[in-house]
Amino acid sequence: MRSSLPKYPVIIALALALAGCGKEEAKVAAQGPQSVPVTVAAAVQKDVPVSVRAIGNVQAHQAVAIKSQVNGQITEVHFKQGQDVNQNDLLFVLDRRQLEADLRRAENNLLRDEAQAKNNRVQAERYAKLLKEGVVAQQAYDQFVSTADASDAGVAADKDAVEFAKLQLQYTKIYAPITGRTGDLMVDNGNLVKANDVPLVTINEITPIYVNFSIPEQQLADVKRFSSAGSLHVLAVISGEADRPIEGKLSFIDNTVDAATGTIKLKGTFNNTDRRLWPGQFVDVVLTLTSEPNAIVVPSQAIQTGQQGQYLFVINGDIADLRRVTVKRTVGGESVIQSGVKPGERVVIDGQIRLVKGSKVEIKASKDIPQPPSKELQS
Repeated sequence: MRSSLPKYPVIIALALALAGCGKEEAKVAAQGPQSVPVTVAAAVQKDVPVSVRAIGNVQAHQAVAIKSQVNGQITEVHFKQGQDVNQNDLLFVLDRRQLEADLRRAENNLLRDEAQAKNNRVQAERYAKLLKEGVVAQQAYDQFVSTADASDAGVAADKDAVEFAKLQLQYTKIYAPITGRTGDLMVDNGNLVKANDVPLVTINEITPIYVNFSIPEQQLADVKRFSSAGSLHVLAVISGEADRPIEGKLSFIDNTVDAATGTIKLKGTFNNTDRRLWPGQFVDVVLTLTSEPNAIVVPSQAIQTGQQGQYLFVINGDIADLRRVTVKRTVGGESVIQSGVKPGERVVIDGQIRLVKGSKVEIKASKDIPQPPSKELQS
């Protein structure tokens, strides 16, 4: 005969457990919904720059490829590659001997032809007297006059040849046409060079310096309108140095829109005294057109995007209120709000993922909106 254990103790234990759970739920319900920890920042009203952002390429203010204007051998190089040079500094000296011989030859030809021309002119004058006396025919006189005139023309040509030889001799010394920085030395000392052949070296003027950039043609009207009122400021931002923008001014607007890309080319001029900008370098460019006064600004991380558009959460007391907003543009880490938020209201910048309209919140931190430089990047 099997003995059966009583089941009543198990049932009693289950009943006690259920009773305990009911008490905990009642306790939570009595305490109300849990608060969501969030970080907030205040919407502020301030002047915000209206800017155009682009990618720019640094270009030398002037670039000159130095070439020889005569044939010859390089005998002296008076600079080191990568060295700064001033205008009219001596750069190269070429072998002068051949050109000096050419000059002497031209000068001797001039002396010979001057003597011959002098004699021919005397003969012409003598025949002029004889023609008046009726001793010689007109034809003979005309022949001597023609010969004298030809000799004078030959003398003039010889003088030009002498001047040309002197000029060629001057070209054996090559001077810097601009102040700038030399590049790679392409032809070393001792090499033969030809007139107007390969560049010997290139000099770039880098103080001041240009930054080329292009903007969509739709923004051209604004650029022309604001530039007519005065010089527009341009910022160049080197990669990794966003906190150290370089200031310049808009100096050039191209006269043609690129039909292939729908953009127009602009240039900014920078003093570049510290030489942070270098030819060929790529930089972020910010062209500031004007400033929008009394704009309402919130941190960009407060803006959320849903099926019905953009929104954010505004804190009233300890309750989160969902607001639909219209964002005009984003400037750096800030968004300019056209409608939906008033100055001074607190907006949630962290913790939005757990919020719904009417959620109770616990403010764990309150951050002020960072004040950016007056000319901030526009995205």
